[in-house]
Amino acid sequence: MAEGVKGSCLCGAIRYQADGPAQFMANCHCSRCRKQHGAAFATYAAFPEANVKITGGEDQLKTYDSSPTAKRQFCGSCGASLFSINQAMPGMVFVSAGALDDDPGVPLSGHIFVGSKAPWYTITDNLPQHEEFT
Repeated sequence: MAEGVKGSCLCGAIRYQADGPAQFMANCHCSRCRKQHGAAFATYAAFPEANVKITGGEDQLKTYDSSPTAKRQFCGSCGASLFSINQAMPGMVFVSAGALDDDPGVPLSGHIFVGSKAPWYTITDNLPQHEEFT
């Protein structure tokens, strides 16, 4: 497989590669993503789990079980959000697009969990909007 999309945390302690392109990329507006990212939404690029490899700093990777079906992974040093894994899509890793150093190879496909989006944020693009995860 060709060299993939590279990414890292804010402090550079954790580095990774995701062989792609990503299968899709979406903005998630659920309350957990908003709280984790401190923003109106989080943008994730979805890659098959087998295609994502930590290339440095794996000992700094921390995991938080944010719900009975989801795990969030982040840097234990700088706190940067890196990955989300959800039982709703086994075998997939949702890579925080903001931590990518390269283009994930796909355009943004839409918005998910808009049923719980921040009340102060208005989605202004014409991309598809889904009340939940679809």
